[in-house]
Amino acid sequence: MFKIESHNHPSFIEPFQGAATGVGGILRDIFTMGARPIALLDSLRFGDPSDPKTRHLIQGVVSGISWYGNCFGCPTVGGEIAFAPEYQGNPLVNVMCVGLVRADRIFRARAEGLGNPVFYVGNKTGRDGIHGATMASATFDEHAEERRPTVQVGDPFTEKLLLEACLEAMASGAVIGIQDMGAAGLACCTSEMPARSGTGLDVELDRVPRREGGMTPYELLLSESQERMLLVAERGREDEVRRIFEKWELDAVAIGHVTDDRHLTVRAGGEIVARVPVDALADGPRYEKPTAEPAGLAERRAWNPLARPEPGDCGEALVTLLASPTIASKRWAFRQYDQQVGINTLVLPGSDAAVLRVKGTRRALAVSTDGNGRQVSLDPRRGAAMAVAEAARNVSCAGGRPLGVTDCMNFGSPERPEILWQFAEAIEGIADACRALDIPVVGGNVSFYNETSGQAILPTPVIGVVGVLDDAERLATQWFRAAGHRVALLGPDDVSLGGSEYVWIRERQVAGALAPLDLEVERRVQAAVQAAIGSDLVTAAHDCAEGGIAVALAESCVTGPARVGCDVTLEAAGRADHVLFGEGPSRVLLAVEPTRTRAFEALMAEAAIPWRWIGTTGGDRLVIRGGGRVLVDVDLNRIEHAWRGGFERHVA
Repeated sequence: MFKIESHNHPSFIEPFQGAATGVGGILRDIFTMGARPIALLDSLRFGDPSDPKTRHLIQGVVSGISWYGNCFGCPTVGGEIAFAPEYQGNPLVNVMCVGLVRADRIFRARAEGLGNPVFYVGNKTGRDGIHGATMASATFDEHAEERRPTVQVGDPFTEKLLLEACLEAMASGAVIGIQDMGAAGLACCTSEMPARSGTGLDVELDRVPRREGGMTPYELLLSESQERMLLVAERGREDEVRRIFEKWELDAVAIGHVTDDRHLTVRAGGEIVARVPVDALADGPRYEKPTAEPAGLAERRAWNPLARPEPGDCGEALVTLLASPTIASKRWAFRQYDQQVGINTLVLPGSDAAVLRVKGTRRALAVSTDGNGRQVSLDPRRGAAMAVAEAARNVSCAGGRPLGVTDCMNFGSPERPEILWQFAEAIEGIADACRALDIPVVGGNVSFYNETSGQAILPTPVIGVVGVLDDAERLATQWFRAAGHRVALLGPDDVSLGGSEYVWIRERQVAGALAPLDLEVERRVQAAVQAAIGSDLVTAAHDCAEGGIAVALAESCVTGPARVGCDVTLEAAGRADHVLFGEGPSRVLLAVEPTRTRAFEALMAEAAIPWRWIGTTGGDRLVIRGGGRVLVDVDLNRIEHAWRGGFERHVA
């Protein structure tokens, strides 16, 4: 069970609590369905990392994520951090959670059974977070920080107690349905639960536990105080529910009952203060808004990066790319997270995907998140499809078979036709990729109004993918393990500098055409990678993504426990910077021991994909040849120094 959600606006206003309560919310979404959370991943976007405000945001967000996850006891095992000016006034904080539950023990957010009692369980209600949902559905201006009171305050220790109490209550059989009090608090869950069941609820606000006096019915309904649930129990088992929550030192108060009138009836002091059809609250209006392609998009796509001069030294260009904050090591963030609590983590953050064992079985789970706002801004449909393909490819590079997708759709104001066009096109691209790769979308989140003073973020669909390894001992990581292994490149030669990290670092341009995407080739390449790892033929597997094949090779040399150089020859035609730093889908580096090359070649022959041997591991340098000359020859010390310090120098 897995899902991803955003806490973008709260994290800009109050980065520590905004990010922390984002973690708390996604944890509750998982355990409210009966699953025990086993992993967190975070996907973050910020503006200029050299700006003091951005530094403050990064430090607060990472601290908030680590504090909540570490205190709760769920490992943060992966994610990504990227930078672009468009996020300066509106950072993105997306958090994904993965949990385990038996298929026959899943609970749903439904209010069924006429007369069944409705319990408020968990923390007490305060005034924090009132109007949090409306704040998240508004654009920002220079007065954004004045909305700090709308940000919730988290308590991970109470959340841990709530997890254990809820799971125990579910196991008792006394629970009919349960839902987290998230956005819009009581108003939301008391309408959504009966709407799903075709029932109604009658609730008395005077019974709601609170930590502040004088709260009005309006405040009680809209408070987004954290660590609270609404639970529908089986009639006659009220005392059993109370005893379980009392054991965990939590409130469990019956505040109402299920009705059959499809209305939410809210009382205060016995008097009706609100009565609304639940369908009107839960389903809401349906909008048909105009869409339009952004002005100037065709011109941006037509811009030709190859019209610009070649770099004088491609080795220096590679070192510069490796030191860019988006590509550089994120160890500064990862080391603040408890990555191994629960002792399930087999592959720690820093490889293409994290891998977690499933205790009691031979299986493991591979998990990854991915998204590229620059590519989506140039071609929303293809860029979003590429994000799905890359997240799935990351899972395949760990040896996993992708089983499901969750998405977090981060966009500007949908009241602007060009934003809504980007959103609609991105959805089509995600659907195209998921159909071609045969991966279902099991849930997700939409975050609109991500803009400040008229500046919208890059359109950023973040994709989370979970896959399964049938044998946890047969997995791969991205780094080379030893000298003398042969290096293969799987996938097509079609790459582009359009929308690439290289063009942004060198020209400060988000322009050019994206590389072509053949989803059938993507599917076959991923299947071949999975088969090679599953057959124990591969010692390393790494997706070629931001920075192209040169960056992928450099990362394979220096990101593991030991540095291992390599010498490769690229026979693709074109300018050196295009071959080295061009980005395109469906490309994977694999390392194979010499004794396994024949078996590997036989497997590739059956795969019917483009592939070739390109070199051998060993030495203390990265050497890349092409066109009869040496394109790159850089010492691994320089590569590692640039890669390890490129992000940390902005935040340490």
